[in-house]
Amino acid sequence: MTHSLLLPILLIMSVGFQPKAKPDNSLVNRALAIHKSVLTLDSHSDTPLQIGRSNYDVRLKNDPTNRGGKIDFPRMKEGGLDAVFFAVFVSQGDRNEQGNQRATARAKSIFETISKTMALAHQQAEIALSPPDAYRLKKAEKLAVYLGVENGYAIGRDLSLIEAYYNLGARYITLSHTRNNDICDSSTDPKGPEHNGLSAFGREVVKEMNRVGMMIDVSHISDKAFFDVLQVSKFPVIASHSNARFVCNNPRNLTDDMLLALKKNGGVVQLCLLSAYVKEPEPNPARTAAREAWTEKYGGFDQLPEDKREQARAEWQAISTQFPEKLATVSNLIDHLDHIVKVIGVDFVGIGSDFDGGGGLSDCFDVSQMANITVELVRRGYSKKDIEKIWAGNFMRVFRKVQAARQNNYFFKT
Repeated sequence: MTHSLLLPILLIMSVGFQPKAKPDNSLVNRALAIHKSVLTLDSHSDTPLQIGRSNYDVRLKNDPTNRGGKIDFPRMKEGGLDAVFFAVFVSQGDRNEQGNQRATARAKSIFETISKTMALAHQQAEIALSPPDAYRLKKAEKLAVYLGVENGYAIGRDLSLIEAYYNLGARYITLSHTRNNDICDSSTDPKGPEHNGLSAFGREVVKEMNRVGMMIDVSHISDKAFFDVLQVSKFPVIASHSNARFVCNNPRNLTDDMLLALKKNGGVVQLCLLSAYVKEPEPNPARTAAREAWTEKYGGFDQLPEDKREQARAEWQAISTQFPEKLATVSNLIDHLDHIVKVIGVDFVGIGSDFDGGGGLSDCFDVSQMANITVELVRRGYSKKDIEKIWAGNFMRVFRKVQAARQNNYFFKT
């Protein structure tokens, strides 16, 4: 245990968890000891969006309040996070040959950028490809970086790209993002469902991901698509960054029926730290209007040329600074975990922050404060064995099962 980790935790406890009471130092010390001893894994972050910037270095400590992102390797060490999935994110664009080619080129460019960055950071972290890698790297006091593709749009209609991305290091694909694509309906497309769940092509995608040994990520997809995927997949799935809809009524979260189906599938739901998915946000008309104006002006980051992308990021940050939102807390997040455990047990839940993609709580604003989650788990009575499952064990169980299919050359006949 280091004093540099303990002091921020104590300060956060005093203003975050129990504002009118002194923190229980013995509880904090016990939680920090557990946090240090178990493998901690975050199943989803969008940090490659930061790595692609010319003035950002993941090897150095950055300021999250001044466009410094939520994750870098020094702050991972501070927060006691051992392993993280970096998302190769491609925003939804035109669904035609040209659009698909641009999406594929964008994904491959991000893979290349990450590879070059990791080569420079080899003394701090390594690319991880299988569950044992994270445990090996923790023993070596190095960080593990896994890769996932966010938005199946990156494969267009080319099934061969699933294995191509696997060979580049990806270990899951999030089937859709905020809009429908050729694979399935999104949970948040304003136009509503297009395929009534999983498309015929999407069913082939699921089967090919099973064959390749690529984990299927059901975060972002519609409820009907979720149930369709579970019907088609022969192996457990992940929801890399989603919460419980019973606690926060947002379409990005899972209903109790979905949780029960996920348990039957043997999958795992990874709790997301994006405040609006944790607790219904308080109205902020000025912030909403400013963001709508930004969207009208730019459309989105991913389709912008590099020179305009920096300007767009600066204006987005200025909106957040001028019109700050009241963020949910770690305690609010663990309300979701408590509910999920009540419905399906402690063996099917984990953590997927969505840092650098919107994730951040008032008392877990960036990766340096991740140990606060363990403090709250201990405060609520979770055992070390439970916490070990929540932080990595449950996710790794799914990861191993999907990898075993590839290692055993498990093919399917339709």
